[in-house]
Amino acid sequence: MSELNKLLPENHIQVVKSAKDWRQAVTIASQPLLKEKLITLTYLENMIESVKKNGPYMVLTDYFALMHAKPGEGVNQQSMSLLVTKDSIDLEGKPVKIFLILAAKDNESHLSSLQDIMNVFMDNNQYKTILHGKKEELVHLFK
Repeated sequence: MSELNKLLPENHIQVVKSAKDWRQAVTIASQPLLKEKLITLTYLENMIESVKKNGPYMVLTDYFALMHAKPGEGVNQQSMSLLVTKDSIDLEGKPVKIFLILAAKDNESHLSSLQDIMNVFMDNNQYKTILHGKKEELVHLFK
């Protein structure tokens, strides 16, 4: 099993048509991590609060938000989950379709895995595959 597959297993990848707003999208994206007790509600609340306080800085490129909060607070285990929406969702003025949740235990241990995952997102063809949002293709991409 590859490092990516450990970080982003199939059951942490979701594709939906839409969400009411970005808060709901982040909540949906967090569900697999909450369900497995990898994060707590505190972490979800901190991510939402961070955007409210600091604006859409988590939107890194067109349609892509790397959602995170302060490492360790509400994080039981380093983990990630991915939500892709068919319709773009307004995140404080920026359209987003890809919500990648990054839950880090501390300031450093997640950096190499984040680099691995960002390599996938930085590849233009792979990025288009993610944006296209077919679950089978996404699962295959992160294997």
